[in-house]
Amino acid sequence: MIAITGATGQLGRLAVAALKRRVPPDQLVGLVRSPEKAADLGIAARAADYALADTLEAALQGIDKLLLISSSEIGMRTVQHRNVIEAAKRAGVNLIVYTSVLHADRSPLSLAEEHRQTEAMIKASGIPYVILRNGWYTENYTGSIPGALAGGAFIGSAGDGKLSTATRADYAEAAAAALTTEGHAGKTYELAGDIAYTLSDLAAEISRQSGQEIPYKNLPEAEYARLLAGFGLPEALANGLAAWDVDASKGALFDDSRQLSRLIGRPTTPLAQAVTAALKS
Repeated sequence: MIAITGATGQLGRLAVAALKRRVPPDQLVGLVRSPEKAADLGIAARAADYALADTLEAALQGIDKLLLISSSEIGMRTVQHRNVIEAAKRAGVNLIVYTSVLHADRSPLSLAEEHRQTEAMIKASGIPYVILRNGWYTENYTGSIPGALAGGAFIGSAGDGKLSTATRADYAEAAAAALTTEGHAGKTYELAGDIAYTLSDLAAEISRQSGQEIPYKNLPEAEYARLLAGFGLPEALANGLAAWDVDASKGALFDDSRQLSRLIGRPTTPLAQAVTAALKS
């Protein structure tokens, strides 16, 4: 049996779909806070909450492999992931596949520290593991396309930094591969898109497909954070996004190893295709 934490989340749903293409649905279990919200997944669902340790061991009974999708609660991840790892050990889970962050061991991204701590806890647990160090989601940037079209420019603080992003579906397929094929235990994969681009490249692609001239406007970190907060984002998130863009300007989101495409057995989703999907949605 394979369990997926956060199965109703954006990555979780795609991971479930990818796994259903590889194994029978009755071999999958979604671990979610509200099982009633998982009815459309087409798999069994069990109540489990990263923050409530007493829910986790029962939810993991009979589970052989666990896809631990990192918690969305930045600042609480280390504690929440520890809860899951300790419960997995008590329940006899035989493999943990964890979604970390690209180059977690040396990344300057502020969110990397919790991933470093989680990787260390997994390795110390004695449970066989696979570490999937996911790069940035392409959707992190294409999600801003409506605002760019409305405002007449794509804004950010990434300068000319090269971004090796991939879509959530690409990363979900990698997780499914790690869980259902042999030879991955004990390995750490640096996962990123095949073809890097800059935000100027992204703006040019948006312009080409939309027929509207959308330049890229690079902003100082503080100004970008202020604008994001003005759009309604929580201040901490706005500050984080701006800081991560600055890190990206220095190469934090670049990787040219193509480990992701090798793992999934196909090229990663091209930027043009991701922009098309965003414009359609």
